[in-house]
Amino acid sequence: MSAGSGTPFRGTVGKTVADSKPWWPEAVKPPEGAPNILVVLFDDVGFSDFGCYGSAIRTPTIDRLAAEGLRYSGFHTTAMCSTTRAALLTGRNHHSVGVGCLANFDSGYPGYRGKIAREAGTLAEMLRVHGYRNYMVGKWHVTPLTESGATGPFDGWPLGRGFDRFYGFLDAETDQYAPELVSDNTHIDPPGTYADGYHLTEDLIDQAIRFIGDHHADRPEIPWLTWVALGACHAPHQAPADIIRSYDAAFAHGWDVEREQRLARQKAMGLVPPETRMPARNDGVKAWEEHSADERRVFTRLQAAFAGMLDHSDRHLARLVAFLETSGIRDNTVIIVMSDNGASQEGGPLGFVNAMGPFNFKPEPIAEKLARIDDIGGPDTHSNFPHGWAMASNTPLRRYKQNTHGGGIRDPFVINWPKRIAGKGELRHQFVHACDLTPTLLELIGIEAPSEIAGCPQMSLEGESFARSINDASAPSKSSPQYFEMFGHRGLWQAGWKAVSFHPSGTPFENDKWELFHLDEDFSETNDLGAKEPERLAAMIATWWAEAEKHKVLPLDDRFGPRFAENAARFHGARHHFVFHAGMGHVPTDVAPDVRSRSYTIEAHVEIEERGANGVLISHGDATSGYSLYVRDGHLVHDLNIGGSHQIVRSDRKVPSGARRLGVHVERLVRREPPAKGSRTGVTAYTLLIDDEPVGSLQTQLGFHTLISWSGLDIGRDRGSPVSHYEAPFEFEGRLLRVTVTMHDDQKLDGDAVGNAQMARQ
Repeated sequence: MSAGSGTPFRGTVGKTVADSKPWWPEAVKPPEGAPNILVVLFDDVGFSDFGCYGSAIRTPTIDRLAAEGLRYSGFHTTAMCSTTRAALLTGRNHHSVGVGCLANFDSGYPGYRGKIAREAGTLAEMLRVHGYRNYMVGKWHVTPLTESGATGPFDGWPLGRGFDRFYGFLDAETDQYAPELVSDNTHIDPPGTYADGYHLTEDLIDQAIRFIGDHHADRPEIPWLTWVALGACHAPHQAPADIIRSYDAAFAHGWDVEREQRLARQKAMGLVPPETRMPARNDGVKAWEEHSADERRVFTRLQAAFAGMLDHSDRHLARLVAFLETSGIRDNTVIIVMSDNGASQEGGPLGFVNAMGPFNFKPEPIAEKLARIDDIGGPDTHSNFPHGWAMASNTPLRRYKQNTHGGGIRDPFVINWPKRIAGKGELRHQFVHACDLTPTLLELIGIEAPSEIAGCPQMSLEGESFARSINDASAPSKSSPQYFEMFGHRGLWQAGWKAVSFHPSGTPFENDKWELFHLDEDFSETNDLGAKEPERLAAMIATWWAEAEKHKVLPLDDRFGPRFAENAARFHGARHHFVFHAGMGHVPTDVAPDVRSRSYTIEAHVEIEERGANGVLISHGDATSGYSLYVRDGHLVHDLNIGGSHQIVRSDRKVPSGARRLGVHVERLVRREPPAKGSRTGVTAYTLLIDDEPVGSLQTQLGFHTLISWSGLDIGRDRGSPVSHYEAPFEFEGRLLRVTVTMHDDQKLDGDAVGNAQMARQ
């Protein structure tokens, strides 16, 4: 007889209670004194961006945690967000657990499934069996986005991987004023709007406080893990305008001066050795003074938006830390603050005010950027800073996110634990990798990773605990070599040395140039010793190949553009007809009909009373990009919004009352297969239809060639950030029976362009 949880019943059951003996299974108890754990994971924040790592950006909360805890100068990530999250959560290398690249696609090889393998339990799953409660807020991005819709499957969502509560978003990024939110396993509307003063960061911190507060009101004796993965500072860089503008003067001197100032502070702090040299500017980055005055003004504001977003996040993190203090629980709470990879290169050489236009071949010249300078950071922008500022964020390291040089993989890491950390404000210089975090936390708690979770045998942990370094500044770094690989870029750290290669996409891997650096003496990777020590370099390259085979890195594949396009085609398969009903919504972009570079027809079946009916029939996207079919002032309207450029067609007559079919037929008239680099892909005609009768049309060269939007699809309304010139949600007032989308078989995507747009999304 079972006790109900698989445990044999150890009492006795007689005919009556008089001759029976009850028994209760003993509750799982965590080790005595087990700490709470708060992980605060920033996104795309470079090595030098926190104030306590050399920046002039105001981060007093993080700086205080560092002053009362420890800063690590040798914390390394995996160069991208999904992959670092997989390593942090599992204690294994990201290829080993099936997340070799991104959650956005499955390439068909074991290391590249885009989803954490069941054999690789997460930290939350490991802690759960020891009595912890686990809460997650913010960015997840280790679920294939084709599995992020209303039907899941949910086994890869946070609640399917050990967390008890979840409030956040599943994609790589989201609009901070109108986010694509999920509560537990349900897509929901944001609780506010930009007009109300809503911002996602504030909301996420509110939810973290709520989860922890509810926990301590109910079961204060049980420890918890709360994982706070902010959208900051991933694009779009969005924050209150007053905070953004307060940084204009701070960064007017440009990225060259900024790098020098940050390096000087880092040396003064002891964060980097005094002999650390500043690398030359990254490829393609011009001196600040070589840019025009207009360019410098725009670039400064784009950097100010990034800084403002980080500053704003620090202000709200202060509320969470204060809550722990006033609740009397901070003393035994391990607080970790870190970033998932280096600063982003996705802003390109000139940055973006609204990246959605250029992603679809609509240029954004500097004059247009300048005209919209005061919009930067607001609800109708999707801004990102230029390469020069990303380079400054990564001071004094080379290259960026996506790359395996230091700028992509070396990141800030702060740990604070009042009860256990004695060396307050000290630095630690050990080499540490993201996959080492879970083993470290397990050791600090005093537990081991389970050999089985929910009946599934578990892989061994691949990371090594660095717990001993917390109280011993002289503790050695990890004993095993650590490989790196991302989009063909490769690297290997071993005993203080690093071999690394930059891989130009589309070139033979055997042509890659490997460099050799003695990191213990060359923090910024400026002195290539490959020619002086060819035997050491050859041995390290051989070790890299051995590690790559061991950890499922192979086969090497730099075709990330075509892979994104192939993944989308494979997911939708032969399906060409979609039916949506009133009340549906929150359909993620990767699940919604893929109308990029193709012909299609949308038809809404409605019933309209004599008084008429206005409102949205179908919308996909937001104020930065998307399309919407709606009725306004009695007329049928279609808006093609490409990067804020609205191509609007309005019916030449009003929609009659009664049962009607309202639609739009979209036809690509001219195609290049594939389109020329950086070009538009021809002319597209948009024809409005009422009961199959044409009632208006337009032709345009604009269209969705590589990306529709990060925001999803809605039926009967347009929630959050409106695609067109109406006030959201602009719900349809008539009776909406259904909306059909029929795809025509003429899609020809430019794989490279799709890849570039998708990469900017990560």
